[in-house]
Amino acid sequence: MAKQYTWHKITDEELIREHEINVLEVSNKKICFTRYQGQVYAFAHKCPHAGGMMADGVIDASGNVVCPLHRYKFSVKNGYNCSGEGYYLKTYPTEQREDGMYIGLEKTGIFGW
Repeated sequence: MAKQYTWHKITDEELIREHEINVLEVSNKKICFTRYQGQVYAFAHKCPHAGGMMADGVIDASGNVVCPLHRYKFSVKNGYNCSGEGYYLKTYPTEQREDGMYIGLEKTGIFGW
């Protein structure tokens, strides 16, 4: 079954800059944002390995977000762990629309699943 999303408009879109990581709150959830090659990407606030704050990391030249704690690398495009540890960084779809930038958060049922 395909994932279903609730789309939220990003009101602080001007804070999303090339190769910088900023944290924005969307629907009471902290999410990291960056621009890489002009495209907006959104990903989890914490590293799946040890909970490092991804906003304190960097975006490398290959488009990977590098965790500040142990230097694990994750693709901003799909969350793939490209440094080989086997973890996956949660990513969120983004969409540019006529009236601004939107992020998709997965719809959940009454019990969160």
